[in-house]
Amino acid sequence: MLRIALGLVVGTLSAVPVFAQAAPAQPPAQQAQAAPTKREFANDAGMVLNFIKPDKTADFEAVCAKLKEALAKSEKPERKEQAKSWQVFKSPDPAAGGNVLYVFLINPSVKGADYTVSTILAEAFPQEVQTLYKQYADSYASGQNFVNLSLVNDLGK
Repeated sequence: MLRIALGLVVGTLSAVPVFAQAAPAQPPAQQAQAAPTKREFANDAGMVLNFIKPDKTADFEAVCAKLKEALAKSEKPERKEQAKSWQVFKSPDPAAGGNVLYVFLINPSVKGADYTVSTILAEAFPQEVQTLYKQYADSYASGQNFVNLSLVNDLGK
């Protein structure tokens, strides 16, 4: 069922223009220091569509590994809950412009929890966050799309 849902998302995205969130114009080091906007999912679940440069997939995946480590080592209960329901998928099909699509699937979402990657990394790796954020930001081709999802029907129940 998940493959079908992701296939529909990928198919839809390849057929219509995507309105990606543009990266801020300031340098990555300043972005990491600036207070980022809190990223929350207000509904049952959420997805983040990440459009990554083909030659930067290893960098993106390395930061995702650090994100997993940050969530695991956090003392905050909401971070432990986030780790339980946050999955990272990579589409085998090319995205628009030959980029690579990674999907963060959050199901269920943790109400009130901040999903800002730079914030989570900063909590766990304060000395490394600027380097990690630069690596993360430089891997993006065209930004992210945050999608809040509300359950309409659970076909398995």
